[in-house]
Amino acid sequence: MMTTSTITIQELNGQVVGENGICRIIVDLASGLTDYEWDSGSCLSGAYSAARIEGGKYVASTEYSEHKLAASSTQMIHDDFGTGCRFSVIHSAELLPVMTQTFWLYEKVPYFFVRVEMEGVSEALETNYMSPLTADAAKGSSAISLEIAAEELRALLVPFDNDKWVRYESTAMPNQLESYEVTAIFEPASRKGLVVGSVTHDTWKTGLKVIGHEGAAIHHLEVYGGAAGEYTRDSIPHGTLIGKTIASPRIFVGMYADYRTGLEEYGKANAVIAPPLQWEHGVPFGWNSWSAAGGELDYELYTHTSDFLKSLHDGGFHHQGTVYINFDSFWTNLTQQQLEDAVRYVRDNGQKPGIYWTPFAFWGNDFDRVVEGTDGKYTYRDLLLRDEQRQILPDLDGGLAIDPTHPGNLMRTEWHLERFVRWGFEYIKLDFLGHGALEGVHFDKEVRTGLQAYNLGMALIKNRLDPKVIGRPFFINLSIAPMFPHQYAHSRRISCDAFGTLKDTEYMLNSLTYGWWMNGTIYPFNDPDHTVLYKSFNQEPTMVQEGRSRLNASLIAGTVLLMGDDFRKEEARIRAEDWLTRAELLKIAKTGRSFVPLEGNTDAASDDVFFQMADDDCYIAVFNYNKDETVEKRISIERMGLPKNATYELHDLWEGTANQSSGDISVRLEPAESKIIKLIL
Repeated sequence: MMTTSTITIQELNGQVVGENGICRIIVDLASGLTDYEWDSGSCLSGAYSAARIEGGKYVASTEYSEHKLAASSTQMIHDDFGTGCRFSVIHSAELLPVMTQTFWLYEKVPYFFVRVEMEGVSEALETNYMSPLTADAAKGSSAISLEIAAEELRALLVPFDNDKWVRYESTAMPNQLESYEVTAIFEPASRKGLVVGSVTHDTWKTGLKVIGHEGAAIHHLEVYGGAAGEYTRDSIPHGTLIGKTIASPRIFVGMYADYRTGLEEYGKANAVIAPPLQWEHGVPFGWNSWSAAGGELDYELYTHTSDFLKSLHDGGFHHQGTVYINFDSFWTNLTQQQLEDAVRYVRDNGQKPGIYWTPFAFWGNDFDRVVEGTDGKYTYRDLLLRDEQRQILPDLDGGLAIDPTHPGNLMRTEWHLERFVRWGFEYIKLDFLGHGALEGVHFDKEVRTGLQAYNLGMALIKNRLDPKVIGRPFFINLSIAPMFPHQYAHSRRISCDAFGTLKDTEYMLNSLTYGWWMNGTIYPFNDPDHTVLYKSFNQEPTMVQEGRSRLNASLIAGTVLLMGDDFRKEEARIRAEDWLTRAELLKIAKTGRSFVPLEGNTDAASDDVFFQMADDDCYIAVFNYNKDETVEKRISIERMGLPKNATYELHDLWEGTANQSSGDISVRLEPAESKIIKLIL
């Protein structure tokens, strides 16, 4: 038996029981099954670990003949999670590799971690599937009980990346889905729910399969390392690991009165294991060229934009004095002299220049083109990622995957980044990063999986742009990229491309509805993409309310506030001069904090109400996604955690009006309109 002030680990009546006063882990030494219980009465029952071994044979902890507590592994721990205990249960049988489940249990928290390891008896193992936690339940029961009369149970599909206009989906049972890295299973009315997800992202892509056959019940939950398919953009299976001992991803399992708190705590747990890249130089304000010009980018547009945004500086469009003027794709339209002149121009205007690059994607058909920075040693044919038959992988988004581990790519990366630094850039948008995480056969034979390769490639970029190396801050932004690993950048686009229409606004806010929690946990900032006030190069002009809604969506995202218009257009200038000088609105963006969704029952759509508590005030953003009809929205202040009959003052930050009110809030919205309201108690 081992105890701390609140944790006990003991073997009792044929069970290993670990508990911290909030949650309890019970491993049955007869069956190899585990039950997880919480003091709220909620539970996850009938769980086991599993793996695929030689020949694809599936083996579960329940198939072993002997299950025992590994006494020598039980130890107190003091780490960045706090004080806790770690203990292991060993499952053994003849002719099977030894399976070891390890649990981490900490004081005063409603979560724990679980991992499974496989150890070969006499030779190395090879596997591309390991499940630390799988649970099954018969019809008429549920593997997960929230200890409430749940009329509705939902599971959250979290996309692996933000490519191809993918959406988060809050899926009502009965149904089935596969989420990636994390899911929440919750009852939307009470918000009570279970949050399960991986907190290690160095090797495995983690899938989470959820199946409910009937009613508000979960009949199968499967959390496993080895996910590969359409959603991870892979065309071949997950890479195999080889070794005497192989470990699964470590899994966070927590039960919460509010699933939103659980997702935020999950984000914080990831940040403990892999600290995010810190940024102490303010919220990025500025401009990005893509939606303004697309492939028609030129020197004149870039410098004109610099001048125009300089004219808004005294009106407040900056943070801590900084504004970024960023090139996107097609900066290669400019000559090197024009690039150097453009950088100098922006700097003379008191601004900072930004650049764009795709480190892991090859565009074009000339495979025999010499790779820049390699002194003619390699062509792109050498660098392209291939499968086990040495065939080049299929294209993704029109580009072919470059092997991040190839020495030619390492030289190429050094060459490009050295130029960007030497030219004076201070911000980089890295795009199409999913190419670097694809499964394939890598040059570095120590690299067995896509995420191992991605970590190697991203670490090189982060280290090369380290302020200690280059002597100045350099903001790293991820555009189309996996959510994890996260520690290589200051921000990540929360969705795929979002331009200026109302559909773009709703699409981006779907990602905020279920991904707000990344802000301030795994990334300092969420990036809502370029904010188009009037017109993107590839779209028709937007209505005034439509443009304001796009701006509001970016203000509340917690945020990278980069504009996306060609301000040589008169209406774009008029809107910017009016909207981007409103101090109360810009103050929201300058906090760098994401608003929180009010509800989570929107299927694949976005919530229409978001809020943020700030001292004694509450900021509320409400949207009308209908371009044709006026709507009346009724907002429950009790659902925001405020007293039901409270009296308060409402300030409309766009209209500049204020009025006294009490109880629920009624808001009338014109077609495509949104409002940001400041509630003062």
